[in-house]
Amino acid sequence: MIKKSKKKVTKNTPTICRIPLTPADWKDRKSPAVALHEITWRIFRIMAEFVDGFQFLSEFKREVTIFGSARTAESNKWYQEARKLGGMLADCGFTVITGGGPGIMAAANRGASEQGGISVGLNIELPREQRVNEYVTHGRGFHYFFTRKVMLAASAQAYVFFPGGFGTLDEFFEMVVLIQTGKAQKVPCICVGKAFWQPLKEYVDMVIVKEFGMVTKEENSLYKIVDSAEEAFEMVETSSERTFF
Repeated sequence: MIKKSKKKVTKNTPTICRIPLTPADWKDRKSPAVALHEITWRIFRIMAEFVDGFQFLSEFKREVTIFGSARTAESNKWYQEARKLGGMLADCGFTVITGGGPGIMAAANRGASEQGGISVGLNIELPREQRVNEYVTHGRGFHYFFTRKVMLAASAQAYVFFPGGFGTLDEFFEMVVLIQTGKAQKVPCICVGKAFWQPLKEYVDMVIVKEFGMVTKEENSLYKIVDSAEEAFEMVETSSERTFF
């Protein structure tokens, strides 16, 4: 039997919305509830990030978004390959877009800026690791992960994924899902680094495709795995420019 709440709701009862709070929100707050008027103003902040982001991206053409770990050292092989790819793309007139942080992102931005190309960084505010790298020539900062992710996906004519952690994998699967479901135009999704990406593809083939049947073999072919900047560039070079989504 379901018990009815005895709490009386009146006109003066504040409408609340329970959402995760930031450390700043928790400060001097006695209740975990957030008033509805507070979340309403957050919606305006989200809208502002979208408007500013789309306006910012509209200034560029032939965009290629490069993803990868923020923890990759300059001495790492994949840092050097990302730097090389950034330079090759810039030299051919492409706009290089990254998340604007260190590691692989800095490498791609570095390669692009060294060739005098457009090096874009879409940065996110994080408690550690994330800061705008010095090789970004055009940048925007975002508070929300989801608005930034939309901007990274919005108009790129190719996505390139270098080895990375949970963030890179999240971005990889989201881009593949958008193409799989027809919510985004089919563009090249290129994974650089066979030692890193091939085991993931084999897992999907053996477990998700064959054993559980939750993805088709064709869907697991929406991305290609290569092992060098040159191979990735060959695939990007033949891609077509597109508008937002």
